[in-house]
Amino acid sequence: MAKAWKEKVTIPTYEVGTPEKAPMFLEKRVYQGSSGVVYPYPVIESISDEKRDVEYDAIYLENEYLKVMILPQLGGRVQMAYDKIARRHFIYYNHVIKPALVGLAGPWISGGIEFNWPQHHRPSTYMPIDSHIEEHEDGSVTVWVSEMERMFHQKGMAGFTLRPGCAYLEIHGVVYNRTEMPQTFLWWANPAVAVNDHYQSVFPPDINAVFDHGKRAVSSFPIATGTYYKMDYSAGVDISNYKNIKVPTSYMAVNSKYDFEGGYENDTRCGMLHVANHHVSPGKKQWTWGNGDFGQAWDRNLTDEDGPYIELMAGVYTENQPDFTWLMPYEEKSFVQYFMPYRELGIVKNASKDLLLNIDPEREDSVRFRVFATSRKQVRITLRGADQTYYDQTVILSPEQVLDEVARIGDECFANLTLILRDAETGRELLTWQPEPDVVKPLPDAAEAALLPEEIKTTEQLYLTGLHLEQYRHATYNPVDYYEEALRRDPLDVRNNNALGLWYLRRGQFRKAEGYLRTAVRVLMKRNPNPYDGEPLYNLALALKYQGRYQEAYNWFYKSTWNAAWQDAGYFACAQISLMQGRTEDAMDEIERSLIRNTHNHKARALKATLLARQGRTDEARRWIEESLAIDPFNFGCLYERCLLDRDMSALEERMRDNAHNYDEIALDYCAAGCWREALGLWGIAVNHDITTPMTYYYIGW
Repeated sequence: MAKAWKEKVTIPTYEVGTPEKAPMFLEKRVYQGSSGVVYPYPVIESISDEKRDVEYDAIYLENEYLKVMILPQLGGRVQMAYDKIARRHFIYYNHVIKPALVGLAGPWISGGIEFNWPQHHRPSTYMPIDSHIEEHEDGSVTVWVSEMERMFHQKGMAGFTLRPGCAYLEIHGVVYNRTEMPQTFLWWANPAVAVNDHYQSVFPPDINAVFDHGKRAVSSFPIATGTYYKMDYSAGVDISNYKNIKVPTSYMAVNSKYDFEGGYENDTRCGMLHVANHHVSPGKKQWTWGNGDFGQAWDRNLTDEDGPYIELMAGVYTENQPDFTWLMPYEEKSFVQYFMPYRELGIVKNASKDLLLNIDPEREDSVRFRVFATSRKQVRITLRGADQTYYDQTVILSPEQVLDEVARIGDECFANLTLILRDAETGRELLTWQPEPDVVKPLPDAAEAALLPEEIKTTEQLYLTGLHLEQYRHATYNPVDYYEEALRRDPLDVRNNNALGLWYLRRGQFRKAEGYLRTAVRVLMKRNPNPYDGEPLYNLALALKYQGRYQEAYNWFYKSTWNAAWQDAGYFACAQISLMQGRTEDAMDEIERSLIRNTHNHKARALKATLLARQGRTDEARRWIEESLAIDPFNFGCLYERCLLDRDMSALEERMRDNAHNYDEIALDYCAAGCWREALGLWGIAVNHDITTPMTYYYIGW
């Protein structure tokens, strides 16, 4: 059985100073290759030189193989991950909280596994977030951590699961756009591992090149042969070995067909591996402060007694930094990552969450292969050559013992071999290996800087360049310059008018946005009253809604639903207006239509709970709320509706913590649908418990 529990832990800590009261408008700050804007987060600019013991609320997970500690007070990070078989921490365990001012909003600490979204390093990496423990019928346990971030009003969750008999930490990530406009995000899990001169990063065998941030520079891999980070590697240096990298260095792999990355301690013969579907998790990165004087100085800045470390980051929906992906209005994206300890394999050649393998020539006439399983399994292992089979046995594998075999292959060429692992009962293929083709692959080109607007030849390229600058949150180039240059050449260009309209919508300039959006809609619908693309219609409706012109907005929202891409957002907006105007039957029809297109629009689920309660359909409301909370235990709108039905707010108050931002966000969801009574009820709870900011009182007055 797996178990999870809350426990107070005491950790020596260098405390941080008081957040700056005045907002920091860092409009052109460059951070990790993108914008370093942090408003409205407060910035902290001081750290104590003295440490003291500080008590934290930790959450532990444990099964027969692993023990893991989560710290919700520090961004929901994995602070400790222990391998009970090898009796070692397979993630770098920093025994002291010693922040340095390298985070997006100031403090940042090394060690554990940090989760970075919607950008790197996330502003809340040193802030408390929400948490919840779930126990499952199969004996597994999940610890959920969640936050609604303040810069773009997106929501991110991570569910840490331990399953009975499984030697891996399973992490279910969920990102959700709570807003009515497209947003961008990236997600990098950032595990640290302790290193020494024997440590080697493990990247898949098909990777021949790595990039710097923004793909500004490229190097061959694992043997670097040129200049990278101003270091001369022309003699041919293996940069997979920590000892060979003397200066702060990042590298990120691209175009791998494999699902894994990790690292291996050649002295202790132990390692850590990350596994995830490479179709959604292509990001594979190593970062080091460098094995030199500068790196050692940073080690001292970030720990008192624990040694050097590197970061082996894993990107989901991203392969570089910065490399952002779009989330459409109310869209959810979810994914699963696995982190696991392993041992005695050497440099892994292929891996899944269940099996890890390595194979190397042993002598001229034989090969040696090793297999590690993360749970007990009966596996048929077959080693084939071009015309014959050299090994074919059924074995029982488990995390307690590594299979280590030598097979004679005579004069068979190593390049002809295939190693296949199948389920012994079903015959289903579990994992395979074949050597990579022995060909020299050309290095990919480094990225090129964007041309100035007047240097770009077409309005299409002007639009795409402006869109890139928005998507990648460029700190110094302004996308407006590109959109405006396109409209100088063609004032009726639909995409550039729509892009500028959306730009001004985000900045509260609704009348100005309306002008551009009306032009886009007029041109779009001149010959096609039922246009192929409904986005400009939806954006025009937003501009009208923000100006209080609800009936006009309602009409355009409804028209946007004629396009499938905008049905869930358009119908949801219609439902909000219908409820605001007291048309609950229309609102219910529209919310159902929205949910048909997007059942994980969590704000729509909360609004449906409100509608059911208002219509007196109490039993239906309770069933719907429980179903919604099973999908997202932090759907605070649904939780509030349940508490209203129960006339007991204790569950809501516990889950939402003493976080004024949580109360503001959910109350504003109610305001968007004219549910003033429910909104004031929420803010009343916040005021009674002194969980407020100045904005809380401003909203109540409104």
